Amino acid sequence: MGKNSRERPKAKRKAAEAAQRRRAGGTAGYDEPLGLFGAPRTRSQSQLAEQIIDQAVHAQHCEATAELDRCRALLTAGPGGTSGIQIVNRVLLACLLREVEHAWRRGWQPTELVRVARREYSPRHGRLVVDVIAAQMRSYSTATVDPRWQSQLGALDVRVWWEHDDHYVTVWGERQDLDRTGVIAVIVEVLHLLVTLPPIERVGPMPGTARAAAVAPPADLDQRMLDRVRALLAKAESTDFPEEADAFTAKAQELMARHRIDHALLAAKTGERDKPVTRRVGIDNPYEAPKTLLLQVVAEANSCRAVWTKRFGFTTIVGFPADLESTELLFTSLLVQATRAMTQAKPSTDRYGRNTTRSFRQSFLTAYASRIGERLDAATEGVDREMNASADAAQLLPVLAARGDAVRDVFEKQFPELTQQSTTISNRAGWASGRAAADRASLHGRQAVAPD
Repeated sequence: MGKNSRERPKAKRKAAEAAQRRRAGGTAGYDEPLGLFGAPRTRSQSQLAEQIIDQAVHAQHCEATAELDRCRALLTAGPGGTSGIQIVNRVLLACLLREVEHAWRRGWQPTELVRVARREYSPRHGRLVVDVIAAQMRSYSTATVDPRWQSQLGALDVRVWWEHDDHYVTVWGERQDLDRTGVIAVIVEVLHLLVTLPPIERVGPMPGTARAAAVAPPADLDQRMLDRVRALLAKAESTDFPEEADAFTAKAQELMARHRIDHALLAAKTGERDKPVTRRVGIDNPYEAPKTLLLQVVAEANSCRAVWTKRFGFTTIVGFPADLESTELLFTSLLVQATRAMTQAKPSTDRYGRNTTRSFRQSFLTAYASRIGERLDAATEGVDREMNASADAAQLLPVLAARGDAVRDVFEKQFPELTQQSTTISNRAGWASGRAAADRASLHGRQAVAPD
């Protein structure tokens, strides 16, 4: 598994340079934030408040504790009492809105922003980001928002629950049971996070730019196939009998394999030239490394390429749309089945009487993913042999090869520099149990996931 290991330092340098440029244009120096309260005022209170916010974010970035505390105190007190606090609150929300939009322009999507806020700080920080997204989305007509974004907004329960923006910072603090000092600290941390997020590949149109013609619905045949696959995988996940789960999963894999081959053959006959696209899948703790390995082997079996960005908790997958859909469906189902088998397995204590649950489950899921990858590779070879013997082989094989080259080219362009991460197994019982569970999720012949 790889991750883009050079994103974070570059993003921090850019953030620091941008902050330095903004400070250079101000009248109150970095060493004199009390200019916010000073007289005569050469700038408006709003402008000075924004400057102090910028200085606070910079201090957070540089880990300048004393300066950060001083800036937070200024923002907590506000200039001129109650009216000054309202001005600071208004500017704080405006800064949050601006930085969320900037993050969107750098490729980040709603669920990704919320996830990274939770990972880097806390669920409370994630709730703040949800509210800022809700406020920002008021600027866009629903008709100009991509359906995939709308789906994310619905899953996050994005809504404006406060009555007036000027009151938001105060009422949010009350909801979170925080005093004003705590509220300011959370907001500054979220602003710092948003400012330092690196650019990533943009997936789909930004809100306000989507058009109905640009978001074509899937063909009826594709939708019917996906509905059947989802139904089969749901049955595989719900049954308590491994044999039934195997049968349902195998049938779903057969449908996906046939669909991919039929789609490639249709493209060869009609001259259709669809292109690889990018999709990101969130991977959450616990045991995110073996979960990512499972997603990677499923993606590769579907002729997709995957890379894990560990810090931000997502895996980026590059492939053709139908293959990406199949990858997500199969990964989700296998993960549900693996998790169920893992929780049913009973780890024992080691010879010293210590609890081994975590190492057992880590090893279980790693073995499960590894064994699934082996079975998928073997199944792919069988499907290759069937294609080579088919009447359409002469027309189909060059198309499949070209599609594979296209995926590789897009992936390597997006991720020219990757690092590898190895996995250590420390629990033999967990490894053996995980491989046995993967064997029960049998993959064979035409029911395997075919290459594209």
